[in-house]
Amino acid sequence: MESRVKFLGHSLHQMLIVFPLGLLTTSLLFDIGGALTKRSELYMVSFWMIAVGLIGGLLAAATGLIDWAAIPGGTRARVVGLTHAIANVAMLALFAISEWLRYNLPGHQPDVTAIVLSFIAVGVSLFAAWLGGELVDRLGVGIDTGANLNAPSSLSSRSATETTNPITERRA
Repeated sequence: MESRVKFLGHSLHQMLIVFPLGLLTTSLLFDIGGALTKRSELYMVSFWMIAVGLIGGLLAAATGLIDWAAIPGGTRARVVGLTHAIANVAMLALFAISEWLRYNLPGHQPDVTAIVLSFIAVGVSLFAAWLGGELVDRLGVGIDTGANLNAPSSLSSRSATETTNPITERRA
């Protein structure tokens, strides 16, 4: 099932999830670094990583929702997609609460509750990421129809069902 929201021929959702996932996970590492070194600027970095990660997460969620809506009902992919979405919403909510608990003290050590919520959120994100992998790698969601090992470039006007011969075709 092909993605409904593409950029340069590829699923935009799969491109967008990288930034919030990386920012939100790394924010926890900065919290740990701040706790170990007592350097307040690391907590400030964590605060802003969460803020930007939440914005990116909302953008990724919007494109994921569009793709999920196109999955036929009554399929395993639809259920896995819904579970993936719920897990990601829970993860974003946990990070949002963690951010809210830090709001008045962005350059200071956050309350233990804020850090615990971030730990839980990272755990939830690992589960959600596994579900995303299940959707793409196992169920073929977001994959071009006819994708194959010799498909032409997504920037060409040719269908993925066409094949190219890498030995005889000139490289661009």
